[in-house]
Amino acid sequence: MKRFPPCLAVFFLWSVGAVAQQLPLVKVLSTGGTIASRFDPVQKGFVPALSGEQLVEAVPEIKTIARVEIEAVANIGSSDMTPEIWLKLARRANEVLAESGVAGVVVTHGTDTIEETAYFLDLTVTDEKPVILVGAQRAASIKDTDGPRNLMNAIRVAISAEARGKGAVIVMNGEINAAREVTKTSTLDVGTFQSLEFGKLGYVGDDGVRFYRAPLRRQTIPLPPTARLGRIEIVPHYAGADGRLIRGLTSEGGCDGLVIAGAGLGHVSGTMFDAIEQVRAKDIPVVVSTRVYTGRTQPLYATKGSGVSLVKIGCVLADNLSPQKARVLLMVAMTRTKDPKELAKYFDR
Repeated sequence: MKRFPPCLAVFFLWSVGAVAQQLPLVKVLSTGGTIASRFDPVQKGFVPALSGEQLVEAVPEIKTIARVEIEAVANIGSSDMTPEIWLKLARRANEVLAESGVAGVVVTHGTDTIEETAYFLDLTVTDEKPVILVGAQRAASIKDTDGPRNLMNAIRVAISAEARGKGAVIVMNGEINAAREVTKTSTLDVGTFQSLEFGKLGYVGDDGVRFYRAPLRRQTIPLPPTARLGRIEIVPHYAGADGRLIRGLTSEGGCDGLVIAGAGLGHVSGTMFDAIEQVRAKDIPVVVSTRVYTGRTQPLYATKGSGVSLVKIGCVLADNLSPQKARVLLMVAMTRTKDPKELAKYFDR
């Protein structure tokens, strides 16, 4: 076996290290989810089991395009995600992105609530550098798991100059979707995340990152270090809904705001309207969204429980935000104001 002279061996190791140092640096904030799950034979189901380090180590190709540093923020299924963890993620992402050598942040996350976390970070991360959220529909212990490919693509987008200024995005199944617009559309399909009304921002794959449009309806609402997120509940409307849920939620206090998942343009029954009116009389903010998947809430009808009547009592219309994303924006906006007219400006941006 031929051996290099000591001086050449040292030079070779130095050159390899120098090349590695030239690669962009990405910080991965791991939170658990299906992407980090394995089958547990005792519990007879998938549970979060892998660390962020193990996720990255499973994709050795990442080392050819970026240096990666990993921090564990949580290790949970995303159905257990909380606003408290959102605050922790946002603060850490802002700290990390303020470092001059960091190209972007990748957050590994379960898919159940990833769109809510993505929108919260889109609102509260102040840096222009990319914030990428990524998950998987198939657990890491499944032979055809989609996690490694999704993670590789997330790193590709995180180091892309084109991704700057586009806010938080979800990267899965080779597609890039804006946080405000994307939603989960299938319980198991790998192509679950779609922007139903306006379409994806672009694609990512072995041939690189390609954007075709940019999200225009974006806003940043910086949070102070002592920010507290209020308790906001979502109440759905359905045939026969009479406001009983609303009265129960607000009768004992502890509810800081409500989001109504109305029908159609944001309509509710007359009896549900009565309950909402009682809530508004207590100066509790109410935002009206819709259970319909696309389109805006608008005050077109003047009957009791319609948009016109709801706006008259100080409710805020959610534009085209889903109920869960309207809740996120209301939480963040209420760190600034409770005034309906001022809140409405946040939902109109």
